[in-house]
This record gives sequence, C-alpha cells and structure tokens, in this order.
Amino acid sequence: MLAKKPPKPAPRRIFQERSKITALPLYFEGFLLVKRSEYQEYKHYWTELRGTTLFFYTDKKSTIYTDKLDIIDLTCLTDQNSTEKNCAKFTLILPKEEVQLKTENTESGEEWRGFILTVTELSVPLHVSLLPGQVIRLHEVLEREKKRRIEMEQISSFSPEKGKEPTEDYVDVLTPMPECFYTVSRKEATEMLEKNPSLGNMILRPGSDSRNYSITIRQDIDLPRIKHYKVMSVGKNYTIELEKPVTLPNLFSVIEYFVKETRGNLRPFIYSTTATLGRTIISL
Repeated sequence: MLAKKPPKPAPRRIFQERSKITALPLYFEGFLLVKRSEYQEYKHYWTELRGTTLFFYTDKKSTIYTDKLDIIDLTCLTDQNSTEKNCAKFTLILPKEEVQLKTENTESGEEWRGFILTVTELSVPLHVSLLPGQVIRLHEVLEREKKRRIEMEQISSFSPEKGKEPTEDYVDVLTPMPECFYTVSRKEATEMLEKNPSLGNMILRPGSDSRNYSITIRQDIDLPRIKHYKVMSVGKNYTIELEKPVTLPNLFSVIEYFVKETRGNLRPFIYSTTATLGRTIISL
C-alpha cells in the first residue's frame, strides 16, 4: 500500500509559513517568467513583492523561496518589444545585473510595472494603464512603504554602524530569527526598552562574541529593572544560562520559554509594524 501524500498547505497556512521567513509586507504577487544573468533561459516563478524585494517560488503553494532579488537600488525599468501576443516584457536594470521579466498577459505586466516603480521610486508612476481601483492600491502601498522606510531608519538609529544601510528586515531561510532580534549592543537594547515600553519588554541580540546571543528584558515589578541573560549556542541547540540551565532546540523556543515562564509578562519587543502589515494581503 502506497503511503499517502502529505496534504497540500492551505492558502492561509502558506502565507503564515512565508511570513516566518520574512517580516517584509506583501504588496503584490503573481506569476512571472524571470531570466537572471546566471540563468540559461526564463524560469517560471510564483513571485511575491515584499517591501523592495522579489521572492521567487517554484509554484504558488511552495512555502520556501528558491531565489530572491533586492530591487531597492533599481536604476531603471525598460520595456521590451515582444513578438508574443498578450505578453509584456521588461528589464530591471540594477547596479550589478540586468534581470529580464516576462508576464503572462499585458494587464499583469502593467500591474507589476506599477508596483515595482512605486516601491523603488516612492511615487506612483503616471504612465501606467491601470484601472482606478488598481491605482488606489498603488497609493496604499506607497504609504505603507514610506512608513516602513521611516521605521527602518528609526531602528538603524540604534545601530552602532550609523554609516551603513539598516539591516534587512528579513533573514535567510536557513537561519530564521525571532521578530524581537536586533543587531544592537547591551546599551542600545536597554535604551530601546526604556524609551518604548509599549512595544514589548524583551530583546534578543548578539552576544559579546559572534557565536552566542543575549536576551535583555525590562520588568516593572516595584521599580523598572533591566536584566540580561546569556544564550549559548551548543551544537544545534541553545542553552539559557540560568541557575538551572535550560537547553532548547532553537531561538524561537528560547523566546517562547521566557514568555511562558513569566505567564506572558515578558513580551517580544517589536519595533516596527512591518510584521503586522505583512499579514495583510492586498486582494487583487
């Protein structure tokens, strides 16, 4: 007797799984034919535009992307003449590569052009052939992207390397991180918790070395108190250095442990609303 195939993920489940990979808000999605410099030919992908990043999936039901493309530094978008009927072709010109995109129909092509230009230029393009409702959605995305950029700038103000671009608010599939992880120092984590108590009271941050982590918490019992806990990477597990050390399989479990042990008194510090926005899909 053959083993039953595992059930296919439901749409909501798929979206939730993808949201674990990235906190970037979903602005637009659909099928695209993509040809990057290393590709021999076009590849057919289900594509999501999240923030200013394109995530490519092998099909509509995949929960793990196979490739991604950051388009924030887009130089220009050029249209290409296509000999194929009902097909739109254009090229994304980036500082380090040119990426050719092809859509299944001209209407889809106009939508992709509109959304890509809106998030990269931070303005709604005037010369796109879209319906009034589609243009309204572009304006909604524009406001969300502007708000996201402002929030990322605020987060980067806590970064010790002020001259660099803010850290991307998504992480690689192989090393997903809790939403309350920030690349900040002990002092900066303390300042974040003290200045924004309504956003949460627990931050996961890098340890003093590059291998381990620390958790900074702020508790209001009698007086506000700041505490720091070391989280050591031990093989594939993580050990919280307590009076009785606790070993857990991943950093998500570490955060969950603190939340459960304090009966919800400790809450992950979520600085921006991008994670919340990321759960709102714009219906097309």
